[in-house]
Amino acid sequence: MIIRLGYVALSKTLEGITSSSTVTYTNFKKDKDYSKLELVTISNLEDLLKILKYNIKNNVHFYRLSSNLIPLATHREVEFDYLNLFQDYYKEIGDVIASSKMRVSMHPGQFCVINSTKKEVVEESINILKYHYNLLEKMNIKDKTIVIHVGSSTLGTKNSLTRFINNFKVLPEYIKEAIVVENDDKVFNIEDCIYLGNVLNIPVVLDYHHFLCNGTGKDISEYLDDIFATWKDRKPKIHFSSPKSKKEYRSHHEYINSDDFINFLEKVKRCGRDIDIMIEAKGKDEALFRLVRELKYKTNYHFIDETSFEI
Repeated sequence: MIIRLGYVALSKTLEGITSSSTVTYTNFKKDKDYSKLELVTISNLEDLLKILKYNIKNNVHFYRLSSNLIPLATHREVEFDYLNLFQDYYKEIGDVIASSKMRVSMHPGQFCVINSTKKEVVEESINILKYHYNLLEKMNIKDKTIVIHVGSSTLGTKNSLTRFINNFKVLPEYIKEAIVVENDDKVFNIEDCIYLGNVLNIPVVLDYHHFLCNGTGKDISEYLDDIFATWKDRKPKIHFSSPKSKKEYRSHHEYINSDDFINFLEKVKRCGRDIDIMIEAKGKDEALFRLVRELKYKTNYHFIDETSFEI
């Protein structure tokens, strides 16, 4: 089986380059100068191109796009025609991704809660999902992947899962087809997500760190077949991070504990299925390449290139 490693949004190696520069609404509403939004957006998109080209040169085939590409894109008081203003940039970015066959995904933040008990929060969450989808569509990304958490636990886990199902069913079909659900570190565990995956026919992303924080009493090996089955003929993706410390176990470490990573791969290996693993470490690409160096020293994995290997 072939494993490909990826990282999230920003490169630590490329100093001063970021695709996540923002403009606060407090600053924007002083003069409502849309030219500021345009300048920051152009800077983000140009830096994204630099990051993508860096990825290509270093054989990074799996990458998460920043959700902050367009400042204030989903704010109700801001009417910013970001989809039409930057079409040339979107096309160039999409062409770079397509020509390199890079797999990309997006992951909305904590304010995307489609199972909220508040109507206005659900509406805002749908707007957030549309924003992510529209960016992927403008870039002509074929395999659109938007990872979300289950969200609110108000009124208990069972009721919250039911709200997720009911609210999911009224989403636009194109959004439904892009959504992937991920287990979290406190409330909704991997069994909850497998349940949703089967009921709604959507893929499940395993976050192994979250599983360790919010387990079920069983070993992850008992769930791998069910998790991978939700992906059907698509290649499964997994999130992997290491705890910052015993005291701050839920927080992400700067790097990856390579021994834990190797032990995890031993569990995955029996499934015999190619997978992509997103490294969610504070060290971003530096953590990825440090992990690769340690894997080369500690294992006999056959490395295909800088970020891909066979086990």
